[in-house]
Amino acid sequence: MRDLVKIFKALSDPNRLRILKMLEIRPLCVCEITQVLELATSTVSKHLSLLRDADLIVDEKDGKWVNFRLNPDSTHPAVQALLPLLRQWLPEEQIVQEDARKVATVNREIICGRSSMQQPSLNKNEDPL
Repeated sequence: MRDLVKIFKALSDPNRLRILKMLEIRPLCVCEITQVLELATSTVSKHLSLLRDADLIVDEKDGKWVNFRLNPDSTHPAVQALLPLLRQWLPEEQIVQEDARKVATVNREIICGRSSMQQPSLNKNEDPL
């Protein structure tokens, strides 16, 4: 039962659902997900960790990138049942549609290739220094 609780807790957050919907489109790295969600990297990393611990996503090293993708090969029966259902959920949600448009244009070479001094602030109210 613990695994099932972990899965449903992972699905209980709107930003984690947004991440799963984004990963339906294509594998993404942390910086791309951060750019689309407009959250702090540490927050996105925590969300990804919870999704990975629930076996909903996996990460794969690809050169200097770590790509996150949905885990259709999960051996957990609940994940096997839920991931196909996820594709049917939330297609009309405006934020999911906006995220999909952003995923289509987000470019890791531009975002992740910048030094931290060049990256735009993720929080519009954040003081630059």
